[in-house]
Amino acid sequence: MDLQQKIHSKIAERRDEYIDFLKQIVKEPSTTGNELGAQTLMADRLKQSGLDVDVWIPDYDELVKSKFFNPLRDNYEGSPNVVGVLKGASNEGRSVILNGHIDVVPSGEESKWTHHPYSGEVVDGKLYGRGTTDMKGGNISTLIALETVMALGIELKGDVIYESVIEEETGGAGTLAAIQRGYKADVAIIPEPSEMRIFPKQQGSLWFEIEVTGLSAHGGTRYEGVSALEKGWIVFNEIMKLEEKRNAPLRNDPLYKDNPIPIPINIGQFNGGYFPSSVAEKAKIQGRYGVAPGETIEEAKEQFVNMLENLKTIDDWFEKHPATVKWGGIHLPPGGCELDHPMLEILKEKYADVEKKEAVLAGSTWGTDGGLLTQAGGIPSIVFGPGTTSMAHFTDEYVELDKLFKTAEIIALAIIEWCEINSIKK
Repeated sequence: MDLQQKIHSKIAERRDEYIDFLKQIVKEPSTTGNELGAQTLMADRLKQSGLDVDVWIPDYDELVKSKFFNPLRDNYEGSPNVVGVLKGASNEGRSVILNGHIDVVPSGEESKWTHHPYSGEVVDGKLYGRGTTDMKGGNISTLIALETVMALGIELKGDVIYESVIEEETGGAGTLAAIQRGYKADVAIIPEPSEMRIFPKQQGSLWFEIEVTGLSAHGGTRYEGVSALEKGWIVFNEIMKLEEKRNAPLRNDPLYKDNPIPIPINIGQFNGGYFPSSVAEKAKIQGRYGVAPGETIEEAKEQFVNMLENLKTIDDWFEKHPATVKWGGIHLPPGGCELDHPMLEILKEKYADVEKKEAVLAGSTWGTDGGLLTQAGGIPSIVFGPGTTSMAHFTDEYVELDKLFKTAEIIALAIIEWCEINSIKK
């Protein structure tokens, strides 16, 4: 029996066990600030597997020293990071980080779910629940890969670092804290929901809030005022023009050829005024701004600010009443690796070995912790996971179990080739 067959058989032996563990993790509603239950399960599992386990509360005072940190809260009590390390036998071996976030977005209105959002119910080969796709299913796939390597008695030359981190959904504090704690490797694999496509490029994302000023007046004589909402529509239209300008070059990129808007600018909220019979004096436009692979956050912000400054050439109202922007919340830089990176080639090869077809390479249209690993940690990062992209943050979120186990098999093979076998004990 060759190595691939051994890995496949070992994973198949423990399939039910892993499904049960994923159910346990999904039943923990690990929204931001509530990660303790799920992280306790992860830490206990990693300890039982024989890894060196580190559990700690991220230090706010350390995090604020980084330019990549944009806090939403001032302490992380009850939100521990968990890292398990499988030490390699040689200092010469190549190392890999398996990074995944344990936090999930809120479930929303439970009555809209066919299956309870924290049930972990399995129907027709799909395990349902909030976070199954984004990204607890992916986290379990890398856990399976690592435990399978260990179960086969394979001693690697290089280190494998398994990271279960907090707060990716609200800014990346967990991964940044792991970098600051000294966890580094030669490459990182992030099992975000890529539908088993391989993403060597991941965009970043920023949240913004624009304030637009008008002039209040009675609704009966609205011509005496200036509506901030009307001026806000001018801002909105310029944002859409900026989106088109920023996306035009990426449409020639093979990784984004099938994507109509590679780096979207999404307007999530547009609010203004305070009374139906009053002209709106203030308006706020809040949204999410995609940052292109290879672009810095500073460069992306500069384009946005220049767009706002140019408003005065379109409407002279903005000369004395400029629209202003604040950046808050999500603050993820883009990440990735070179297209000739050896781990990318290994993943493509192992994918073909398992799936009997060529891997699909693409670029992500959402931000991940890969940007922090790449830009704050200097670690090339690749996204490859089993989840269904369209189900992330959606009602009736699920992960396809067959894809989860196939992803685990591919990553196990990739870890072995990357880190190299030092010896086999069994």
